Amino acid sequence: MKIGTKILILFLTLNLLSCKGNAQETETKNPKTEFDFSKIEKIKETKLKGLIINDYDSIFNSAQRKELSDIIYDYNIKTTRQIVVVTVDSISPYSEIQKYAGDLMNYWGIGTAEKNNGLTIVVCNPCRQIGIATGTGTELILTDEVCKKVIGEKIIPEFKNGEFYSGIKKGVIELIEKWK
Repeated sequence: MKIGTKILILFLTLNLLSCKGNAQETETKNPKTEFDFSKIEKIKETKLKGLIINDYDSIFNSAQRKELSDIIYDYNIKTTRQIVVVTVDSISPYSEIQKYAGDLMNYWGIGTAEKNNGLTIVVCNPCRQIGIATGTGTELILTDEVCKKVIGEKIIPEFKNGEFYSGIKKGVIELIEKWK
């Protein structure tokens, strides 16, 4: 019985060591973005600051930025879900804002790594485009169809009236309601 026990322990030890070796050899590959956002100074800085509202196109006033930040921050504290709003004056070199939003979300690491529960709203007013990117954990609830519906029914009608803040605020509140 002693020899059998020693063989069993030896076998288990070798098995554990081989698993550890395999885990160390496995590389995780980050999704490749179309564009290197680290070359854009304002975006690189924001990543370090972790801002909720990134109004590079200056379409919100300071009170609007604070109010929207408070709504999103309170939601994040209650749920650990992360929402970021970004306004830009160009999505160059991208042609699709959806791809831009997804790559920016991945670059900044929006959402927790375990749950992949981030959501990024990008507005390009001069391009007349808006995109919502979701993490894989988020898209189980906020599907592409749900996001498109929120854009079409809540955000765009306000944008047509020149009410950009109102549109984004209504969109964020609607997304939060659907994400519960």
